[in-house]
Amino acid sequence: MIMKKILTVIFIASLAAVSCTKVDENVYDKYESNAFYATPAGADNALATVYGKISGTWGSNFAGRDNCWYDLNSFAADDQVIPHRNTGDWQLDFAQLYTQTYQPSLGLINNTWNWLYSSVYSANVAVAQLTSANAAPSKIAEAKVLRAWFYYLLIDDFGDVPFYTDNNTDASKIAQTKRATIYNFIVSELKANVDLLSETKGGAYYGRFNKWAGYMFMAKVYLNAGVYTGTPAWQEALDACNKVASGGFTLHAGGANTASPLGYSYFDLFGDVCPDDETIFALYLKENIVSGNIYGIRSLNSANGNALIGYNGWNGTIILNQFYSKFSANDIRRQQFLVGQQPKGGTTYNPVVSSLISPGAAPDDGIRDMKFFPAAPVDASGASNDFPIYRFADLLLMQAECNVRLGNPSAALPFINRVRARATLADLTTVTLDNVYDERGFELVFEGHRRQDMIRFGHYQDTREFVTAPIPKTRELFPIPVNALNANPNLKQNPGY
Repeated sequence: MIMKKILTVIFIASLAAVSCTKVDENVYDKYESNAFYATPAGADNALATVYGKISGTWGSNFAGRDNCWYDLNSFAADDQVIPHRNTGDWQLDFAQLYTQTYQPSLGLINNTWNWLYSSVYSANVAVAQLTSANAAPSKIAEAKVLRAWFYYLLIDDFGDVPFYTDNNTDASKIAQTKRATIYNFIVSELKANVDLLSETKGGAYYGRFNKWAGYMFMAKVYLNAGVYTGTPAWQEALDACNKVASGGFTLHAGGANTASPLGYSYFDLFGDVCPDDETIFALYLKENIVSGNIYGIRSLNSANGNALIGYNGWNGTIILNQFYSKFSANDIRRQQFLVGQQPKGGTTYNPVVSSLISPGAAPDDGIRDMKFFPAAPVDASGASNDFPIYRFADLLLMQAECNVRLGNPSAALPFINRVRARATLADLTTVTLDNVYDERGFELVFEGHRRQDMIRFGHYQDTREFVTAPIPKTRELFPIPVNALNANPNLKQNPGY
């Protein structure tokens, strides 16, 4: 039921017996909801609830903390893994994702599903509040774009999923909607709303969907249209990319910098605050205040972590040698990896990993990744590095890919070579899809894009280190979690599970 107007004004008139002094005080006890959400502050309050879902917390977040979307998508790809250790450390979940031996009951799958639908619910609330209040069109548009983004993440991971835009719905009775149908909804929402978004970059719109982040999201949707619907949309993806490019972004400086813990200004992109020059959409994180970022500390072992940042590392995430060996020796991005003997902590990271699951890897097996070198404030449970969801280097590589797929590889060269030049690599004279795929791996490792890229480029089923048999195509989708199937008899499990 729509909330009634409950603006209450209380007048207190107090007569003093001797002085006859009158005191008038207006106390506003309650604020009518539509009036509140119609104001800029009220609209931002409604949106803040939805954005808060993205940072989230342990087991319920997009990135930063663990056991949710980032881990599910990253460990199912080939650029990182957490092995079970032969000392008994670390559960098998992460290694099972990498080796594609997980089951539908995996907790990470359930966490991601629950987080996404909780986020859809919050977005539906915001859309309803702002629409009812006749809030500024840009604010309503922002809520709708956020909702579309959560549905994009759902169809990317799970395919056909329950779809609703009205929370007054019995969730146990919602049937699955076809992936292509939800794709069409997402495209329609973006076409109707992206141009209504603010053009402000940074400041109050750091970490929010402005017009440029909206078009970047649109480009991502079109880029994967062939996966979602069977019909590619390369020209539409390129057109959306070009809209983002008109926003005035550029590559952040990448050269040597003694002030950087990794020696290059390039790694400013992954520090406490993502630079506005390259960052299109970022996730704000602050340790134990707004979630936090575990990725650097999770990779270090205890002694090396204590020597570098004053806290024991978790001795978890590693980069396997097959992926690491693809980097050129003079690529500055290679500096994010710790391999061999370390100058601090008496640690030697062995690039050769003996086992992932049984009996598991030795304690110091595996190359470590410090792309997110822990930024203060930091403690034993994480750091304060913000997370770049979308950035300009990704856009350039998308422009390169679209041009190659549209049969114009010469037009792709300037885009991919800009990214390579910052990494101190020589220009390519010709470019293929394999070149673009490899460059995306070098540039975007540890940023959550790899699984989607592997699927789009046709490499997700490839054998990889510790995976000697081809991966079934059905694994390109995660299973519908068991708890969701039990709660809703209308849901059907994805093939192959």
